[in-house]
Amino acid sequence: MAKMIHPIAGAIALLTIGFFWLSTVSSELLGSEALVVTVKTMIPWGFLILIPSLMAAGGSGLQLGRGWRNPLVAVKRKRMPIIAGNGILVLIPSALYLSFKAQAETFDAWFYIVQTIELIAGAVNIALLSLNMRDGLRLTRKRPAMDDAST
Repeated sequence: MAKMIHPIAGAIALLTIGFFWLSTVSSELLGSEALVVTVKTMIPWGFLILIPSLMAAGGSGLQLGRGWRNPLVAVKRKRMPIIAGNGILVLIPSALYLSFKAQAETFDAWFYIVQTIELIAGAVNIALLSLNMRDGLRLTRKRPAMDDAST
């Protein structure tokens, strides 16, 4: 079951973060203030999709990687605390703060400072999740058809 859940949950998480990032950039560059308010208000609601998908990807990844000594598995494991910490310590608080500020229509310097930090942290997570997906695809090509934990 983890073999099926892991790539689906990982793809959903990556697509969700990518959608948040692109929505933010496009609304800021091309949209009205009302669109920025809508995007910033909706992103925290997207956590209802993002957080469970990240948890499912992480949990199933731990289960799949158990007992593996492949260097790609080790690299993926090292990225996950960075991805999780970035999300918990930077991205979620930033999104909540920006949502609050946008709903109050307070687009001051702090809004844009936090927005910049959020975009950088989001780009980092997109990059790290993309690398994990790439490495996961490499692992599935190398892995025998049967679940062999000795690889």
